[in-house]
Amino acid sequence: MDREVLRARAYLLRVAEPPAKETGLLVEQLGPVAAADAIRRGDVPVAVATQTRARRSTDLADDDLAAAAAAGVRLVVPESSEWPHWPFSAFAVAGTKELAPPLALWARGSGDLAELCDRAVAIVGARAATGYGTHVAADLGAALADGGQTVVSGAAIGIDGAAHRGALSVGGPTVAVLACGPDRAYPASHAALIERVSRTGLVVSEYPPGAVPARHRFLVRNRLIAGLTAGTVVVEAARRSGAQRTAFDARALGRLVMAVPGPVTSAGSVGCHELIRDGALLVTRAEEVREATGRLGIDLAAEPERPRRPTDGLDPVQALVHDALPPRAARDTGWLAVEAGVPVGAVRSALIELEGRGLVEHREGRWQRPAPKPDEQPA
Repeated sequence: MDREVLRARAYLLRVAEPPAKETGLLVEQLGPVAAADAIRRGDVPVAVATQTRARRSTDLADDDLAAAAAAGVRLVVPESSEWPHWPFSAFAVAGTKELAPPLALWARGSGDLAELCDRAVAIVGARAATGYGTHVAADLGAALADGGQTVVSGAAIGIDGAAHRGALSVGGPTVAVLACGPDRAYPASHAALIERVSRTGLVVSEYPPGAVPARHRFLVRNRLIAGLTAGTVVVEAARRSGAQRTAFDARALGRLVMAVPGPVTSAGSVGCHELIRDGALLVTRAEEVREATGRLGIDLAAEPERPRRPTDGLDPVQALVHDALPPRAARDTGWLAVEAGVPVGAVRSALIELEGRGLVEHREGRWQRPAPKPDEQPA
């Protein structure tokens, strides 16, 4: 990769606070090196000057690249093969300045960003998650990762952390998108988790090494979680939450929004229920998520096993005759014909089939249901 391109992109990431749509458009017009030079001189359109004026004289590109290298972080740029061009192409048609693609991304880890995004799903939700929510998020993360899909989240406490841990528990791929520098651990209690993510997947951020988290940066990074993936699953969310913002961004980018229902009495699931009412796909298991976001005609969800009864598969007449039999009494065919409302001949044919299935017994000219087996006796 051309060193000057890397320097220009590193400068642009620090000088323009994301999302910087106008600056991004200038880079598309001039190229990163020429755009960076124009910004340094102040020879740019008013919209770009507004975004860059406060920091344009702060050129720490070489320092940032050196600090990144020391921390095992690299700069992934649109000019590299690792850039997820296809996922990020949705930003161009979103139609809002808040949904601008990143100018570059700092990445820590062994994974290839483009490959990881090829089959990626976001799992997001409340920080103040319930035991139900963390259990569901971990199960979804494990099952999706075990099936080869990348789990993307924000490494936050609660649902995010549970989703990452689920993926890691099966040795699957996962990506953590941070609202601070890629060399920092936020929250601090997730330092070990973020380190584990970097070993098997990637930790990515728009913010340069050493950058501290800020409230608005969490909302800004949510668009990346949505943009890197084929769909977003919201596991738990309050009426107003960052997870709902991620779902909003996903929908604006043309991505599938899914939500896990919770107890109707839980404030932590109100946001999920609102999303479902607004058209989000209700999902309860990983197979449903994979079918919705996976390969057409390949990643189909198998029907869940359903309880079977001995009477399953009976035709209408057989079912009528079986229902007519009293639980503990024997009856002749004439009585059964009247009770079931079918001809005697049809009753006899039905009884032969029912006997073959072990559903009736013939004793002393009458028919009755068989006695329950010892293991079927009520407690």
